[in-house]
Amino acid sequence: MAEVMETGLTSQQAMELESNYGAHNYHPLPVVLSKGEGVYVWDVEGKRYFDFLSAYSAVNQGHCHPKITGALKDQADTLTLTSRAFYNDVLGVYEKFITELFGYDKVLPMNTGVEGGETANKLARKWGYMKKGIDENKARIIFANGNFWGRTLAAISSSDDPSSYEGFGPYMPGYDLIPYNDLSALEKELQDPNVCAFMVEPIQGEAGVVVPTEGYLAGVRDLCTKYNVLFIADEVQTGIARTGKMLATDYEDARPDILILGKALSGGVFPVSAALADDEVMMCIKPGEHGSTFGGNPLACKVAMAALQVVKDEKLAENAYKLGEIFRAEMTKLSNESELVTLVRGKGLLNAIVINDTPDSSTAWDICMLLRDNGLLAKPTHGNIIRFAPPLVMTEEQLMECVAIIRKTILEFKK
Repeated sequence: MAEVMETGLTSQQAMELESNYGAHNYHPLPVVLSKGEGVYVWDVEGKRYFDFLSAYSAVNQGHCHPKITGALKDQADTLTLTSRAFYNDVLGVYEKFITELFGYDKVLPMNTGVEGGETANKLARKWGYMKKGIDENKARIIFANGNFWGRTLAAISSSDDPSSYEGFGPYMPGYDLIPYNDLSALEKELQDPNVCAFMVEPIQGEAGVVVPTEGYLAGVRDLCTKYNVLFIADEVQTGIARTGKMLATDYEDARPDILILGKALSGGVFPVSAALADDEVMMCIKPGEHGSTFGGNPLACKVAMAALQVVKDEKLAENAYKLGEIFRAEMTKLSNESELVTLVRGKGLLNAIVINDTPDSSTAWDICMLLRDNGLLAKPTHGNIIRFAPPLVMTEEQLMECVAIIRKTILEFKK
């Protein structure tokens, strides 16, 4: 067992420090983590847990993967940041690597997932004016109900979740919502010549791992082609092998015009995101029109290449696919044993169970507290849904150990 680094703080002291000196914009599960390795994390008292959130799928390659942290350490001793005022000797190598891996002409590197989304939105609008001929300031972007791509003003302007947008208006114009997994509603909107893009998650993660019907993504691709609209795939959470393919859109013939990546693009080691597109779209952006001081820094580039190489070398997509099939089968068995579990859904190792309760109930939170006590960390979303997304380096033996913990917790739970 790995040693836990001592900080001298108890869990209570650490939580009190955050409460006293930090903004109260999160409501964490009360566990204070000090170390991670592979599929495990340890709290400051030395208790070990299975991580079943993976930092919202940022740690697909497992905590502190030595090849990724090694790349970080090596580059940190050489050159960390030049800004884009100058060239550096790593960015071009990374750009070639990632564009060839995903099959696009160009990449625009950024830092966070929401910056990737903002980049995609700007690209789509600029393309709409330059290529589609939309009149100035008339471009529209369509989103799906239940979407989540961050909490910037643009992101919340496309949200239908009051906890995201309420109290932060006025909102970004030119954004409209349609039902998720509804091709008829999409086609109706795309007939408007001012629509430049449809941005959608292949599986809605924050909404509770909502999986569309088979054929939806291919249908989105066909409709966007038919009406000369850009298909933007938000694969920040679903990408990088999480769903059992390198991209969730790989399950169907649904290549997006703009692909957004983040989270596991760095294996959780450093903030790295990217928007990928072909020249027809990407070259609409000219010098000075978009960028970031840290975007494309040498440290990020080295880390991202190492993180992607780990996914390929260790066949993490294949492992996620295999273990996901096993996990959902086990959760389905559990739903037959307990009336608490009413629905199981997911793909690969992005899964969720719906708890037989209302979203304003504390049941899912209380279950997650008991899971914590039993050595597994997960977090509720939207009140009565528990998302399960362990690192993709998990073995079948470890998975079955986790299934046993979840099963024991659910069957012994009393409201």
